[in-house]
Amino acid sequence: MDRFLEMKVFAAVVDAGSFTAGAEVLGMSKAAVSRHVAELEERLGVRLLHRTTRRLSPTSEGEIFHARCRELLANLEEAEAEISSGVGEASGLLKLNVPVSFGLMHLAPLWPIFMARHPRLALDITLSDRVADLVEEGYDAAVRIGQLAPSSLISRRLASTRMVVCASPDYLARRGEPAHPADLLGHDVISYSLSASGENWSFARPGGGEVTVRVAPRVRTNSGDTCRAAALQHQGIIFQPTFIVGQDLAQGTLREILPGYRAAELGIHVVYPSRKFVSPKLRLLVDFLVEAFTEPDWD
Repeated sequence: MDRFLEMKVFAAVVDAGSFTAGAEVLGMSKAAVSRHVAELEERLGVRLLHRTTRRLSPTSEGEIFHARCRELLANLEEAEAEISSGVGEASGLLKLNVPVSFGLMHLAPLWPIFMARHPRLALDITLSDRVADLVEEGYDAAVRIGQLAPSSLISRRLASTRMVVCASPDYLARRGEPAHPADLLGHDVISYSLSASGENWSFARPGGGEVTVRVAPRVRTNSGDTCRAAALQHQGIIFQPTFIVGQDLAQGTLREILPGYRAAELGIHVVYPSRKFVSPKLRLLVDFLVEAFTEPDWD
């Protein structure tokens, strides 16, 4: 009986969503995977999985056991990597969660460089603007933008980005340029629906204090790239970070509005679960990202 193998098989099945997909990940037969899970359930005396003809999902006991399995397997992998790092290159898989727009525009060009430097490492990258539970979902690290909520995660600051209100010169020529945040109410606005502040746009006044205006969007979208594309097509005013619109502002295809009213500056961090030690592969990734964003090009 190999308890670690049982845990590895069970975790793979839950992560993959089926016995067949789990078997493919592990390079095992479906029959062998099913047998390991059945033997695990028999030994524990608990049903860990709900099985139907259409889907497979963990029971409440299975969810608890899955989280513990992921943690124990991660600790084992880190312990092995810590020992082996003294005699060779770091190796293994890094599972990452990154924001969609930032991941496409600024991280995607970096991954080939990282992989070329570390040929024994593999990457599994999920692009999502949802705040994932790193421990529960088995991620090694994530990139997050904005104010970090209190947690047990370790963070390293990579850079910062400034929120700006902007529109195309053609739109402003046609509709006029707002002189005060309140003037935004008379304009077509394309808003980012996942913003923590919703449709309340806040700015620091030139003479001190803060002003907040609740915009009435003509278009709402959960994609910063869609906001940018609409603005470039002269459809209205957007409120987006400079890492998305910085090049457009520099080239003049978008123009900043209300420059005297400063909006929030957001931190960009790489975060990872707090453990007694950081694996060599994760340390390489974090150091690489910190170095890559020493001089960000969007401001």
